[in-house]
Amino acid sequence: MSIRNRTPLFALVAIVGSALAAPVMAQDATAQAQAQQAQQSAAQAQDAAADASASAAEASAAAQGGQSWASVDTDGDGSISKTEATANAGLAQVFDQADADKDGKLTVEEYRAFAATQQK
Repeated sequence: MSIRNRTPLFALVAIVGSALAAPVMAQDATAQAQAQQAQQSAAQAQDAAADASASAAEASAAAQGGQSWASVDTDGDGSISKTEATANAGLAQVFDQADADKDGKLTVEEYRAFAATQQK
């Protein structure tokens, strides 16, 4: 085979290789887009599940006649004052016992500690 015959052959191989590589690259881009969409869908599903779980917990507390911490904490400062505790008769009765540092505010940690001692 002469040099003249090889040059068109190399060009033909390069063109065919390029033509075959283009669909492969397009498939990679499509696969990446699909993977990104799947990740976004999974993140949205997790957010929806968290929202549903929180709503279910609040609905369960309301159905059982209970109150959530947030519903008793009317000023939203993260702790319950003695005045706020009057909204829940059971909490008002044990407020002084549960308020470990006697600062007039019941924190989540203080209440959990008190509840743990009562369950023993």
